[in-house]
Amino acid sequence: MTEPETFRTDQQTSRRTTGRRSLRRRHAGEGLEDTYNVPGIVLCGLAVVALAITLTAAGYGFAGWAVIAGVVCVVCGIAGVAWLMVERRRMNRRGPPIADRQGH
Repeated sequence: MTEPETFRTDQQTSRRTTGRRSLRRRHAGEGLEDTYNVPGIVLCGLAVVALAITLTAAGYGFAGWAVIAGVVCVVCGIAGVAWLMVERRRMNRRGPPIADRQGH
């Protein structure tokens, strides 16, 4: 009978701690602790509202307002996504590796 393997090899451990898993948050509530990403979320919300305004203005035939709202939609969307990407990179660089973290 073979004994169960209790130790992981270095290759198995590194595969588990790198890749897609490292893109997730380190612990529950981390997104609430760091409020630097709130402006990005607000900008994305404004982009959605501007999209609704664009479609409404275009539907009623207000071409000028539709163009203005469309430009606002694109600018807010790009700025919001860029803000969230920058903050995600900052959080990934700031946090300790999963193996070094203490607690639950």
